[in-house]
Amino acid sequence: MLSALSPLKLLCRAKPSSHVRRIHDCALSDAQPMRILLLGSPGAGKGTQSERLVKNFSVTHLSSGDLLRKHIAQQTPTGRKAAESVASGRLVPDELILGIINTELSTTPNPHWLLDGFPRTQTQAQALDVMLNKRRQPLNLVIHLEVPEQVILERIINRWVHVPSGRVYNLSYNPPRVPGMDDVTGEPLSKRPDDCPEVFQVRLAQHKAMTMPLLDHYSSIVANLKGNTSDEIYPQIEREIVNRLGILPGSLPPPPMSLSQVVSTLHQQRQQKVQQTMINNEAEALTETLSVGASQ
Repeated sequence: MLSALSPLKLLCRAKPSSHVRRIHDCALSDAQPMRILLLGSPGAGKGTQSERLVKNFSVTHLSSGDLLRKHIAQQTPTGRKAAESVASGRLVPDELILGIINTELSTTPNPHWLLDGFPRTQTQAQALDVMLNKRRQPLNLVIHLEVPEQVILERIINRWVHVPSGRVYNLSYNPPRVPGMDDVTGEPLSKRPDDCPEVFQVRLAQHKAMTMPLLDHYSSIVANLKGNTSDEIYPQIEREIVNRLGILPGSLPPPPMSLSQVVSTLHQQRQQKVQQTMINNEAEALTETLSVGASQ
């Protein structure tokens, strides 16, 4: 009976919006799946925080920008439609991005995920709510990164990117191993056209205008976290996840690979095998040529 439950059990059964839960008070079975939305102005460190959450909480990172680039590169039906919008200078329709996110959630076996880059408007948030509610996977935590404008401006000035992969480097705290080159591919890095003070001020004003309605929309599950650096903010993120969702860092196993990840891995292995075969054939041909020349 309800009256026989301990105060701690009652606390664990309280709605997240009505009381902050403490993992030390709650059984492991009371933990919630992580369904997190990450908000923050350009240059606030969303990419850095996402990498840490993936590493420490085994969440699947769903970046709308990365997913869109993947579909365009793979020339999927959705990717071809998105490419048409980009080529004509139009925004990618909301329904396309929602479709990409829905497909990714359907093929991702991991119940813990982190959404980044979408929604950006209240209308998009409402559409996302409808889609997630149909899946019975509503958001349960929104993390809003608040970093001073001057700090972000310094980050923007020092930021370099590898466009094909979306990897971001910063000369002040995350420089590439070889100046001007991507750590993974060795390809040259570039500056984003809008990474300048004048454009940044415009983008920041636009972000503020769009974010305030979002924060109101998600007011019952939002956590506003402030700091000058990612190192200052990240412990706050961990604390919110532990207190609100009941999950400790390092307590979850690595997520299983999705079908798309398996296919992508097999494709990469096949390409590497073909490239290695070509190299071996060229080496054999060169050796034969040198041997013939030496015998003559």
